[in-house]
Amino acid sequence: MSVTRTSAAGKTARGEMDATEGLTVLQPASWKKPRGYANGLAGRGRLVLTGGLIGWNENEVFADGFVAQVEQTLKNVLAIVAEAGGGPEHVARLTWYVKDIDTYRNSLGDLGPVYRNLFGRHYPAMALLAVADLVEPEALVEIEATAIIPD
Repeated sequence: MSVTRTSAAGKTARGEMDATEGLTVLQPASWKKPRGYANGLAGRGRLVLTGGLIGWNENEVFADGFVAQVEQTLKNVLAIVAEAGGGPEHVARLTWYVKDIDTYRNSLGDLGPVYRNLFGRHYPAMALLAVADLVEPEALVEIEATAIIPD
């Protein structure tokens, strides 16, 4: 599925992103297209906000290792969005907090397939921050999400 891309000047062009129902990618025409995320999205509908979710399952058992925790955390994000009637295509923003930026950078090759398995080629607006610590000592990553589910 294509989405409408809107430049700062209001000009639109057909995008190439898949499964972005109800969201418009905001991308100034003069900017280089980002890889693996969107600089901005706009949408109308039901707003869904998650808390900071971490890489444990419903029994609060942590996945083993950084990539496995990211996968579980993203599954947790999608579980909350599903509770509101949405899917991955409705996620408009992800904010990642990681304890070790080098582990994140060294895991990029493994993270791509994990992400695409859950979100396909849908890339919301994203930010990633390296933090000194997270509340749960075993947590290696925490992710907050915003979703917009069309009315």
